Amino acid sequence: MGDDYEADILRADLIRMFRWSQNSQMLFNLEKCSVMHMGKRNQELSYKMGGEVLKESEEERYLGVIMHRSAKPSRQSAEASKKANSTLGMIRKTIVTRDKDTTIRSYKTLVRPQLEYCIQVWSPYLNQDMEKLEKVQRRATK
Repeated sequence: MGDDYEADILRADLIRMFRWSQNSQMLFNLEKCSVMHMGKRNQELSYKMGGEVLKESEEERYLGVIMHRSAKPSRQSAEASKKANSTLGMIRKTIVTRDKDTTIRSYKTLVRPQLEYCIQVWSPYLNQDMEKLEKVQRRATK
Protein backbone atom coordinates (compact mmCIF):
# COMPACT_ATOMS: atom_id res chain seq x y z
CA MET A 1 0.00 0.00 0.00
CA GLY A 2 1.63 3.17 -1.18
CA ASP A 3 1.29 6.87 -0.66
CA ASP A 4 -1.20 7.14 -3.54
CA TYR A 5 -3.53 4.71 -1.77
CA GLU A 6 -3.37 6.76 1.44
CA ALA A 7 -4.00 9.99 -0.48
CA ASP A 8 -7.04 8.41 -2.16
CA ILE A 9 -8.41 7.35 1.22
CA LEU A 10 -7.94 10.88 2.56
CA ARG A 11 -9.66 12.38 -0.46
CA ALA A 12 -12.56 9.93 -0.04
CA ASP A 13 -12.80 10.90 3.64
CA LEU A 14 -13.00 14.59 2.69
CA ILE A 15 -15.78 13.85 0.21
CA ARG A 16 -17.63 11.81 2.85
CA MET A 17 -17.27 14.59 5.45
CA PHE A 18 -18.53 17.20 3.00
CA ARG A 19 -21.56 15.10 2.07
CA TRP A 20 -22.30 14.54 5.76
CA SER A 21 -22.16 18.29 6.37
CA GLN A 22 -24.58 18.89 3.50
CA ASN A 23 -27.00 16.23 4.75
CA SER A 24 -26.81 17.61 8.28
CA GLN A 25 -27.20 21.17 6.99
CA MET A 26 -24.03 22.18 8.85
CA LEU A 27 -21.79 23.28 6.02
CA PHE A 28 -18.06 23.75 6.41
CA ASN A 29 -16.78 27.28 6.00
CA LEU A 30 -14.36 26.45 3.20
CA GLU A 31 -12.60 29.79 3.57
CA LYS A 32 -11.49 28.68 7.05
CA CYS A 33 -10.52 25.13 6.01
CA SER A 34 -6.88 24.55 5.19
CA VAL A 35 -4.29 21.82 4.72
CA MET A 36 -0.98 21.63 6.56
CA HIS A 37 1.62 19.34 5.04
CA MET A 38 3.88 17.77 7.66
CA GLY A 39 6.83 15.43 7.34
CA LYS A 40 9.89 15.29 5.13
CA ARG A 41 8.49 12.74 2.67
CA ASN A 42 5.10 14.43 2.35
CA GLN A 43 4.02 14.66 -1.28
CA GLU A 44 2.22 17.95 -0.59
CA LEU A 45 -0.80 17.05 -2.68
CA SER A 46 -3.68 19.45 -3.11
CA TYR A 47 -7.04 18.51 -1.65
CA LYS A 48 -10.55 19.57 -2.58
CA MET A 49 -13.67 19.85 -0.53
CA GLY A 50 -16.95 20.65 -2.21
CA GLY A 51 -15.16 21.26 -5.51
CA GLU A 52 -12.98 23.96 -3.96
CA VAL A 53 -9.22 23.51 -3.51
CA LEU A 54 -8.26 23.88 0.15
CA LYS A 55 -5.59 26.46 0.89
CA GLU A 56 -2.26 25.39 2.36
CA SER A 57 -0.95 26.80 5.62
CA GLU A 58 2.39 26.84 7.42
CA GLU A 59 0.89 26.94 10.91
CA GLU A 60 -2.46 26.56 12.60
CA ARG A 61 -3.78 27.45 16.04
CA TYR A 62 -5.97 24.85 17.74
CA LEU A 63 -7.28 25.34 21.28
CA GLY A 64 -4.62 27.97 21.86
CA VAL A 65 -1.71 25.77 20.74
CA ILE A 66 0.19 26.82 17.64
CA MET A 67 1.25 23.93 15.43
CA HIS A 68 3.85 24.59 12.73
CA ARG A 69 4.43 22.28 9.80
CA SER A 70 7.96 21.59 11.09
CA ALA A 71 6.41 20.40 14.40
CA LYS A 72 8.86 22.61 16.30
CA PRO A 73 7.32 24.46 19.26
CA SER A 74 9.33 27.68 18.79
CA ARG A 75 6.39 29.87 17.83
CA GLN A 76 4.26 28.54 20.69
CA SER A 77 7.12 29.09 23.13
CA ALA A 78 7.58 32.67 21.94
CA GLU A 79 3.86 33.42 22.23
CA ALA A 80 3.61 31.88 25.71
CA SER A 81 6.61 33.81 27.02
CA LYS A 82 5.36 37.06 25.45
CA LYS A 83 1.93 36.68 27.05
CA ALA A 84 3.42 35.68 30.43
CA ASN A 85 5.83 38.64 30.34
CA SER A 86 3.00 41.08 29.68
CA THR A 87 0.98 39.57 32.55
CA LEU A 88 4.00 39.83 34.82
CA GLY A 89 4.36 43.49 33.87
CA MET A 90 0.68 44.07 34.58
CA ILE A 91 1.09 42.49 38.03
CA ARG A 92 4.05 44.75 38.82
CA LYS A 93 2.16 47.87 37.72
CA THR A 94 -1.16 47.16 39.41
CA ILE A 95 -0.26 45.42 42.67
CA VAL A 96 1.11 48.05 44.99
CA THR A 97 2.19 45.80 47.83
CA ARG A 98 5.51 43.99 47.49
CA ASP A 99 4.52 41.35 50.02
CA LYS A 100 6.29 38.09 49.10
CA ASP A 101 3.16 35.95 49.64
CA THR A 102 0.99 38.17 47.43
CA THR A 103 3.60 38.22 44.67
CA ILE A 104 3.99 34.44 44.72
CA ARG A 105 0.23 33.90 44.64
CA SER A 106 -0.17 36.36 41.77
CA TYR A 107 2.59 34.63 39.81
CA LYS A 108 1.20 31.15 40.42
CA THR A 109 -2.35 32.25 39.58
CA LEU A 110 -1.78 34.48 36.57
CA VAL A 111 1.62 33.82 34.99
CA ARG A 112 2.45 30.16 35.47
CA PRO A 113 -0.73 28.85 33.80
CA GLN A 114 0.23 30.77 30.67
CA LEU A 115 3.66 29.13 30.62
CA GLU A 116 2.29 25.66 31.32
CA TYR A 117 -0.84 25.68 29.16
CA CYS A 118 -0.89 22.42 27.15
CA ILE A 119 2.86 22.05 27.64
CA GLN A 120 2.45 18.28 27.26
CA VAL A 121 1.36 18.89 23.68
CA TRP A 122 3.93 21.42 22.54
CA SER A 123 6.70 20.22 24.89
CA PRO A 124 9.62 22.59 24.30
CA TYR A 125 12.79 20.62 23.66
CA LEU A 126 15.03 23.15 21.96
CA ASN A 127 17.39 25.07 24.27
CA GLN A 128 16.31 28.42 22.83
CA ASP A 129 12.64 27.66 23.58
CA MET A 130 13.33 26.52 27.14
CA GLU A 131 15.50 29.60 27.66
CA LYS A 132 12.60 31.90 26.69
CA LEU A 133 10.33 30.30 29.27
CA GLU A 134 12.99 30.26 31.97
CA LYS A 135 13.74 33.93 31.33
CA VAL A 136 10.16 34.79 32.33
CA GLN A 137 10.57 32.78 35.53
CA ARG A 138 13.86 34.47 36.36
CA ARG A 139 12.25 37.87 35.80
CA ALA A 140 9.45 36.93 38.18
CA THR A 141 11.83 35.88 40.94
CA LYS A 142 13.77 39.18 40.95
